[in-house]
Amino acid sequence: MEHETQADGRAGLYEQLARIGKVVVHPKRIELLDLLCQAERSVEALAQAVGLKLSTASAHLQVMRQARLVETRREGTRVYYRAAGEEVCRFVTALSDLGWARLAEVDQILRAIGAGSESAERVTRAELLERARSGDVVVIDVRPIEEYTAGHIPGAISLPLEHLEARLGELDLGLEVVAYCRGPLCLLAPEAVATLRARGLRARCLEDGLPEWRQAGLPVTTGAERPAAAPSPPAGRSRRDTPATAPADGHEARPGRRR
Repeated sequence: MEHETQADGRAGLYEQLARIGKVVVHPKRIELLDLLCQAERSVEALAQAVGLKLSTASAHLQVMRQARLVETRREGTRVYYRAAGEEVCRFVTALSDLGWARLAEVDQILRAIGAGSESAERVTRAELLERARSGDVVVIDVRPIEEYTAGHIPGAISLPLEHLEARLGELDLGLEVVAYCRGPLCLLAPEAVATLRARGLRARCLEDGLPEWRQAGLPVTTGAERPAAAPSPPAGRSRRDTPATAPADGHEARPGRRR
């Protein structure tokens, strides 16, 4: 009898875990989770971002809510969704890592569109922190502005990919540019780097994205876009608002990221 009770208990535990599995069986739900780990969004904005009808997006979000991976708030007639916690975003990160490590097709697809592991040299977080202290690098966030506002690397300039070419004049051409986006499988930063290099600028991608930076316990700040790139600081000094120092309005997330 005791053995049967334990077996039933184990089965119940796995059944609960399978609720999360039901979310990730559909690629659009994974994409929705990835977006929600960047910033809170309305149902309408999510549907547009992933190319779904509003009713279809709502149905996917309900499945995700039933698995308690997302939470909601209402503002007037609009419903806004957000990731239920940092552990949800760590799960999305781990899923991406697992896919890249075990599925050769992931890197093949990325290489085919010019964003694979061999397509662009990546800057590590440690290198970016060190170079930011010396003020010899410009960091750009090429995600949409609402994602930048929700959280970004301190000192980074918001240059959404679609506005990059029109705003190249804001960059200090004497410094190398490091671009980052949503993560190592995101295509925005590699596309930005390709554009910058085509214009003769020195540019590289960060090794991963804002979620991984946050999960490593590194400083993240929120708020509106910086209007222009700051000039290089005098020798021996670093920029006041760089990843080397946590800003007054920033926050640090819980650690839990590889590398």
